[in-house]
Amino acid sequence: MQPAVEFRAVEKHFGPVRAVDGIDLSLAPGQVVAILGPNGAGKSTSISLMLGLRPPTAGEVRILGGSPRAAATAGRVGAMLQAGGLPPGATVREIVGFTRSLYPQPMPLAEALEAAGCSAFQSRRVELLSGGEQQRVRFARAIVGRPELLFLDEPTVGLDVETRRRFWVSLRAAADGRRTVVFCTHYLDEADSEADRIVVVQHGRVLADGSGAEIKAAVAGHTVRLTCPRDAAEAVASLPGVRTAEWTGDRVALRTADADATVRALAASNVQWRDLEVGGTDLEEAFLTLTGSGDGGQDA
Repeated sequence: MQPAVEFRAVEKHFGPVRAVDGIDLSLAPGQVVAILGPNGAGKSTSISLMLGLRPPTAGEVRILGGSPRAAATAGRVGAMLQAGGLPPGATVREIVGFTRSLYPQPMPLAEALEAAGCSAFQSRRVELLSGGEQQRVRFARAIVGRPELLFLDEPTVGLDVETRRRFWVSLRAAADGRRTVVFCTHYLDEADSEADRIVVVQHGRVLADGSGAEIKAAVAGHTVRLTCPRDAAEAVASLPGVRTAEWTGDRVALRTADADATVRALAASNVQWRDLEVGGTDLEEAFLTLTGSGDGGQDA
């Protein structure tokens, strides 16, 4: 079975900057894949190469067995991009219907509107929609052509928790295990729960590639959480094994390479602590460890 997406030693240069620096990558059909990376990692450039919006400086990009442009021209690719505007004055039904007319074998219009959760407001003009409703319209446009490969750039940005949940339920139903979905997100918990596979990039290179569980398991360490006075900050940060200490009020999360040593030393210290919790590494902690980033920010 040929890959849905294949990068062979791909590079993309912008003057002296190597936005993509020799990436080899193969994505199998039917996977839901999250691409994560800190600001400037090369994530967005990689997506633009997959969509055929930019040519690689070196290497080869193949989409569904051919060139990105050929796949897009044949209507085999759908995309939901942050930059995609919706024309004011047009109704939801008109916009999705026009997009549908551009594809050779599209979904029935009513089916696409229902799958994206747009049926209830299909007769409204887009400028009268909420931000979450506009995101659903963009999703309907992305899936109405029955694409084999679907790209989503920050698909749930600005949505509340419940709307995000409904979006992913809709996406899973629309993808139905046959479409390949590649998405970028700021929400690391979303990547962990929704992606079959996660690719972490930085400085134009792949740092990690696997399931959320595999990436978390590859980053050794635990988190010790406790409540204590802020004037004990220096004492808890210097406990054995502690790599970082992050405070929220009087609650501190200690990322440690040796949770047993950290807890033993804490118990023997003079720090007045309570509400101790010890847990494994979550995806955000693994991401920060891999990238050395001080935050979970992703590029657009």
